[in-house]
Amino acid sequence: QVQLVESGGTLVQAGDSLRLSCAASGRTFANYAMGWFRQAPGKEREFVGAISWSGGNTYYEDSVKGRFTISIDNTKNTVYLKMNSLKPEDPAFYYCAAGFDSLATMTGGWGYDYWGQGTQVTVSS
Repeated sequence: QVQLVESGGTLVQAGDSLRLSCAASGRTFANYAMGWFRQAPGKEREFVGAISWSGGNTYYEDSVKGRFTISIDNTKNTVYLKMNSLKPEDPAFYYCAAGFDSLATMTGGWGYDYWGQGTQVTVSS
């Protein structure tokens, strides 16, 4: 059974940094892309970015490029989302997802098969 478990969400102040984790288990994720998404109340889910399981390729949406960094520790089967300079528009539930590594999953944010339960990030101004 595939499980993706996010953690690290909390309340921070605008301008702070925060790192989210996503622990993956239940299958071999070689040839998979690991994506991060977020969804704020009343808004559609937004693709944040993705990383190939090898760590060799990353992609970021323009809204977070330069502030967010996705990394992976293959020895721990864990993907990270480091968020710097958090803004009032960043609060949301953040989800990680896994899908076969393709142009769609890496850059389009679709085609993901497995999802975590999400972790909440709140930013106070």
